Amino acid sequence: MFKIAFLASLRFYQSVLSPLKPPVCRYYPSCSHYALWQLEKNHPFRAFVRIFFRILKCNPLFKGGFDYPKISKKFRPANFCFKPFFLAQKPLKFLYVPRGGGDFYLIKIVFKRIQA
Repeated sequence: MFKIAFLASLRFYQSVLSPLKPPVCRYYPSCSHYALWQLEKNHPFRAFVRIFFRILKCNPLFKGGFDYPKISKKFRPANFCFKPFFLAQKPLKFLYVPRGGGDFYLIKIVFKRIQA
């Protein structure tokens, strides 16, 4: 319930409040997108801890740059089956890049396939 309320408030911030101010985030993805992806893909408690530390890092003392969300995910052997992109039911939205120790970086796919 708390997770749903937090996701709704984040989407409200992104659609209504964020366009009213200039983009000032030092990182990619922005802090609000980072929080949204963490909450969608991670356990809520772990997500809140990582969001908290990300917001603490978003200040002039840190250089900034790329800071993709780190998630913990258990893959079943069935998840490794290759399915060609033209047979896929749903388009891919995220890539899971191995980080080590069972953790992955979460990278959002922003390119869209153009229909001819």
